[in-house]
Amino acid sequence: MGDNSFSVNGPKTLRGSLLLVVLAVGAVVYVTQLSGGGNADGIESASLDESGDSDVLSSVEQFPNEGTQHVPSNREINYSQSPPLSGPHYSRAAEGGYYEDPQPAGNIVHALEHGAVVIYYNESAMNESTRASLQAFADTHTGTWRSVIVMPNPSESAESDYVLTAWRHRLYMDSYDAQTVYEFLSEFIGRGPENPVR
Repeated sequence: MGDNSFSVNGPKTLRGSLLLVVLAVGAVVYVTQLSGGGNADGIESASLDESGDSDVLSSVEQFPNEGTQHVPSNREINYSQSPPLSGPHYSRAAEGGYYEDPQPAGNIVHALEHGAVVIYYNESAMNESTRASLQAFADTHTGTWRSVIVMPNPSESAESDYVLTAWRHRLYMDSYDAQTVYEFLSEFIGRGPENPVR
């Protein structure tokens, strides 16, 4: 009788144990996805710090203010820096978002004045993970006074595969690093001269 009891109860216990393991693994996967296991739910959507890490941002360059005047949208503007960081601009600011085509520099500079951070990328350096991360930053940080704009670098001779810009500030990034983007945003987003909101 003892052998029959073992042969009947043993497989049931094994099936019950396997079911518990499968449920536990499923729960871990589900919680990981909710808590940021992928690019789109990780640091890209985290709350920003009051300021960025000074060690990470030690290579940020600062440039003089080239002005804030509005000019007609049919006027060509020559900027001292490429990509532009301040200066005359058009009356309409570029909206936050991820772009696959360059946006007019006059609209981009107006967005910088509003507190946007503009991230330029070299298409040949992009992969799906980087694209998803940049898209998530742009989707997370929206609004007139604190947006992220991601777009291809229109410069044929870009200094780096990725360029982070804010009003009067620039940081070259040779390879993509989401932590560096996060620190740059923490330091500069929402702090444009027209209406600082942070």
